[in-house]
Amino acid sequence: MKRCTSTSRSIMAMFAIAVVAASGSVFAQTVDEVLKADQRRISLAQASQERINKVVESTRDITDEYRSINKEIDGLRVYNRLMTAQTDGQQATLDDIALSMDQVDLINRQIFPLMERMIDGLEQSIALDIPFVLEERTNRIAGLKETIARSDVSVAEKFRKVMEAYQIENDFGRTIEWYREEIEIPGQAGIRRDVNFLRVGRIGLFFQSDDAKITGAWSQESGQYVLLDDEHRNEIKKGLRIARQQIAPDLLLVPVSAPESAGGAS
Repeated sequence: MKRCTSTSRSIMAMFAIAVVAASGSVFAQTVDEVLKADQRRISLAQASQERINKVVESTRDITDEYRSINKEIDGLRVYNRLMTAQTDGQQATLDDIALSMDQVDLINRQIFPLMERMIDGLEQSIALDIPFVLEERTNRIAGLKETIARSDVSVAEKFRKVMEAYQIENDFGRTIEWYREEIEIPGQAGIRRDVNFLRVGRIGLFFQSDDAKITGAWSQESGQYVLLDDEHRNEIKKGLRIARQQIAPDLLLVPVSAPESAGGAS
């Protein structure tokens, strides 16, 4: 009887062990499944995060590109505004040029007669003036006439030449100079000598030989050279030295023609 009881207890103990073992096995399978499920969720979460990161990065790139394009657009707007202002200015210049070109023929028709009158007036002035450096001045007039007849010289250059000649003639009235030239000595027919000429503005033209023995002047009244008295010799000599810049400028006592009224001599 005791033996049977012991066997029964053994069976129950073994059954309990089997139940515990089975329960442990089930528990282990459940933990593994939970861990695997967590790993899958983590993998899915990482994949989702990577996709999110890619979307964010793509969005950031698009945003940066958008900002860059906006800056470029702003720069183009400024450039277009400046170019518009520049083209407007260029168009205004073109309009002025077109207007000027339309008036070129009219200006040419008016300026050529004006230049011819100016040259004729200058030529008459030289003919009536005291005959200093006469060859140079008459050659200048001839050069002007030749220049305005040339087709390869612009109108502006022609007018500049005429004005330059007027300026040269104007400067003669306020300067003093000397030069050498050959003339026929007054009162000595056929005798020609190189003498030193002294021009004092436009009021007097004097000459003197190198040895100062011959001193003379241009007489506007008679239209020829005349000899001067010895009393003027030293003054003319001093004037020549002043013109040569050998001495400082000084007062000259030289004979000059009396001025005439606008209507001529009375």
